[in-house]
Amino acid sequence: MEPLKNIYNQHFFTRFIAGFQYVHPAFNETTFLASIYDEYWEKRELKQRMRHISICLHMQLSNSYSANVQLLLDSIPFMKEQGFKANNLEFIIYPDFLEVYGMEEYSVSISAMETITQFVSCEFAIRPFIIQYERDMLHQLYRWTYHRSEHVRRLASEGSRPRLPWAMAIESFKKDPVGLLPILEALKNDSSEYVRRSVANNLNDISKDHPQRVIEVAQEWLGHSEATDKLVKHGCRTLLKLGDKQVMPLFGFGSVASIKIHRFEVNTPTVKIGESLEFEFNLENTSTTDELLRVEYGVYYQKANGTLSKKVYKISEKKYGANSKTSVVRKQSFKVITTRKLHIGLHQVSLIINGVELEKRDFMLV
Repeated sequence: MEPLKNIYNQHFFTRFIAGFQYVHPAFNETTFLASIYDEYWEKRELKQRMRHISICLHMQLSNSYSANVQLLLDSIPFMKEQGFKANNLEFIIYPDFLEVYGMEEYSVSISAMETITQFVSCEFAIRPFIIQYERDMLHQLYRWTYHRSEHVRRLASEGSRPRLPWAMAIESFKKDPVGLLPILEALKNDSSEYVRRSVANNLNDISKDHPQRVIEVAQEWLGHSEATDKLVKHGCRTLLKLGDKQVMPLFGFGSVASIKIHRFEVNTPTVKIGESLEFEFNLENTSTTDELLRVEYGVYYQKANGTLSKKVYKISEKKYGANSKTSVVRKQSFKVITTRKLHIGLHQVSLIINGVELEKRDFMLV
């Protein structure tokens, strides 16, 4: 599989340079490429290459930040002519340029973000501005909730997430998210699912530090429209995985007194790294009525210090018929991935119905 960092290749630079020379004829292809392909280029990962390109681009421009930003903005139509589409990941160099050189030029940078985010998301670059100019940025984010572009409206919610993955956390919002709530409220009924899903992501982030606040929001927002109900459920996904006793009933997940588990067996009591765990069980609904069930399993992974850490995976979420029996077979891969380090030794797998952990079995990873 081609490393993602290789999106910055000769094909990209040929088109990028051609597009930029439309608005800046003095742009020197030879010196730009020489600065790009220095002795450290091959060792740099994606974000390091992004930052390096931002710096090399700045070396081709003037000492006027506002003039340089205008060149970025003017170049976007010409980049599209070179075949670049909106949200091409390669162009995160544009928001990064604002972050590197524009922190002390608030008005110019934020105005530029409003345009650039419609070409490539500024959700990462906006975060240091939120941290440094929190009061002003909260007002700006709220104003953006009424913008005609869904990309700008989404920036208001996605860029302000307290725990945006792969980005710096916004510690003040982790501590107290109250300033975010008017922004999320303004966007909860947005016409764009792209925006509503971002609102859900923001709520889910908040739930990790302030679960009760998100439960209160869920109680207030549920029941007004199908789209908002879907948003709220996605925003409560971490609380649902935790089996929160206040959240489960909000989405129709009730008692499991009538649910019985039979023949829960681990078919692979020893799993080699690179292979898969396989287990099976029979689920019986002894009730005389259909039951809405969220059926999940938890894998207790061995940690470096010898303790176990649980991660929950969904099997199904549906109605199980009255007096029904269902057989389930499931596999869980133990291939090596970059986001989880595997440790050999005792592991466990458990069955979870409507947030209630019912049974648990051991297996060994070798």
